[in-house]
Amino acid sequence: MAKVAVVGAGYVGLTTAACLAHLGHEVRCSDADAGRVERLASGEVPIVEDGLTELVREGLGASRLSFGRSNTWAVKGAAFSFVCVPTPQGDDGRADMSFIQAVATEVGPHLEPESVVVNKSTVPVGSTKVVERSLGRPDVAVVSNPEFLREGSAVHDFLHPDRIVIGADDESTAIKVAGLFLATSAPLVVTDPATAETIKYASNAFLATKVSFVNAVAALCEAVGADVRQVVLGMGSDPRIGSEFLRPGPGWGGSCFPKDTMALVRIAEDAGYDFSLLKGVIAVNEEQYDRVAAKAERLAGGSLEGAKVALWGLTFKARTDDLRHSPSLEVAKRLRARGATVQAYDPTVERPVDGVDVRTDPYSACEGAKVLVVGTEWDELRWLDFDKVGALMEKRAVVDARNLLEPATVRRAGFVYEAIGLR
Repeated sequence: MAKVAVVGAGYVGLTTAACLAHLGHEVRCSDADAGRVERLASGEVPIVEDGLTELVREGLGASRLSFGRSNTWAVKGAAFSFVCVPTPQGDDGRADMSFIQAVATEVGPHLEPESVVVNKSTVPVGSTKVVERSLGRPDVAVVSNPEFLREGSAVHDFLHPDRIVIGADDESTAIKVAGLFLATSAPLVVTDPATAETIKYASNAFLATKVSFVNAVAALCEAVGADVRQVVLGMGSDPRIGSEFLRPGPGWGGSCFPKDTMALVRIAEDAGYDFSLLKGVIAVNEEQYDRVAAKAERLAGGSLEGAKVALWGLTFKARTDDLRHSPSLEVAKRLRARGATVQAYDPTVERPVDGVDVRTDPYSACEGAKVLVVGTEWDELRWLDFDKVGALMEKRAVVDARNLLEPATVRRAGFVYEAIGLR
């Protein structure tokens, strides 16, 4: 068992804290948001993530997990201090390191001698040196330990990782950090900090590339009359390619891909390399939002001016309540630019959303709509009564941007149905 501090109780920080406590470590987690800390201390988790509430309550009940607002309280006595604060995208596309630098400056004087600071946030290459300077503690080691958590399955991903990447300047420090994860029995990649930081960005950029590629292939399938589902089946059967992330949709989004792909483009530029391939990946993604909106406009009769559009799903993917860089919201923005009013339903979104009329059920969202757009792949949407849906709409038309629905079922209810890359 080790004493561990986790600074930041956001998505990554909270998952890290709860899972490390589950693995038997004594964890103090700090966050500047007083309301969030109060809720967490009472066992109330403010985000939708499968299994996370149970782990937080388990850690609290076993006195292995505690929450507070003070970062200096968190790091007191800790052998390992994980930094899990935001690195938002700046106006120039580069990752903003100001939160990390502020934390390092604050906690530096309070760290235990010979302890280890672990960069868990996604940070630009060379960030361990930036943190070292901000800490002002030559006796404290700084390592990179990037996260590879998928929203909706983050607890599983932490406890059953594909690999654990540790970037350290000396092997003994890397071994110390690796000891925290022994119970996971995961493959270990030990390298230098710059390489570890690059692994994180390159991994997300490659996954984004796969999604953009399959969306471009889906557009080709529509043009030539092919079925993208069969194309993907044939491609994914090749183990060199694999089927993961070869699923066409409205585009990629979320808290990581948009920020990380643009940051990697800027990192490359700063190093003198024009990463034109990745720029193309980003451009294809922007085009995909427009393609979905254009489909809706065409099915509505050629114009959306003054029309109502039903939108099922607002989160960037199912099994989360995260709206950050949601493709569904990007499509909604483009629908509004074409003159539409957007009425939306999402099972995890009850709060107001700018420019969107959020409804409490999927049928209400369809009232008076000229076209329905499926923006998020919520399973419950498959089994709705499409005769009832059609009766509520002005026109029976569906753009299934997630290829979620059964085309024959929807067409039997009298709908004009279009998906992504299907005949």
